[in-house]
Amino acid sequence: MPEGKIVKALSGFYYVLQNEGIIQCRGRGIFRKNKITPLVGDEVVFQADNDLEGYILEVKERKNELVRPPIANVDQAILVFSAVEPDFSPNLLDRFLVLIEFNRIKPLICITKLDLATDEQHAEIEQYAEQYRLAGYEVILTSSETDFGIELLYPHLENKISVFAGQSGVGKSSLLNALKPELALKTNDISSHLGRGKHTTRHVELIHVGHGLVADTPGFSSLEFTNIEAEELTYCFPELQKASEDCKFRGCLHLKEPKCAVKSAVEAGEIPSYRYEHYIDFLKEIKDRKPRY
Repeated sequence: MPEGKIVKALSGFYYVLQNEGIIQCRGRGIFRKNKITPLVGDEVVFQADNDLEGYILEVKERKNELVRPPIANVDQAILVFSAVEPDFSPNLLDRFLVLIEFNRIKPLICITKLDLATDEQHAEIEQYAEQYRLAGYEVILTSSETDFGIELLYPHLENKISVFAGQSGVGKSSLLNALKPELALKTNDISSHLGRGKHTTRHVELIHVGHGLVADTPGFSSLEFTNIEAEELTYCFPELQKASEDCKFRGCLHLKEPKCAVKSAVEAGEIPSYRYEHYIDFLKEIKDRKPRY
């Protein structure tokens, strides 16, 4: 049976990409009975009666799935943040990074609008970039002009499913338009009243950019730590996870426990204090979460 990847889902039809092109498929009735909803990004087995239409017979196991946008098997999240207008927010970046690490997606941090920053702001962003690189993340710094450092992004897209996410009003749609001009995504100016951009979306589609596939909808509109447990949070901070291997107690939450290697690394300046403070803030948020029944 032929196999392929769903690149678009619309009105009960699934558009499956395979070697010969795109086949429009419907899902089997049994999917609804078994509460299986095929998602964009799914690897599927299908049966085609002709070159134009077929039926999806099987949805293969997913390595991850997102709710907003509804997409599966994402390899990479490109986190777009700006140096200024709006100002760079390490707290918001860390929140995104935690959610992305938890979903087993590789993050790529892209900080734009460096040309609009003062010398002091520029130096501060360079320092942040170096600290995130030391933690194990890849960071790209770009200008706000039309090039957006696109040539720096292209190699990272190869053979991957990527989704864009990040600060509101930083130009995620502009970045997608620069990568693929024929998209002509609507971008509105930042609402000065709300301080955030407005983006309306119809459905999710994976589009070819270079030798990769990119979701045409920015992701992660929900930033709640709904499914993360307190003891899992350390694993969403790579440098905390590495240091925690030397903690005296297994399952150390790095709060008041004795001989905590994470706190020692923070005191020694090996882990930036703001990363540890964000970890503590997020831990409190998870612990204060109302129980789900």
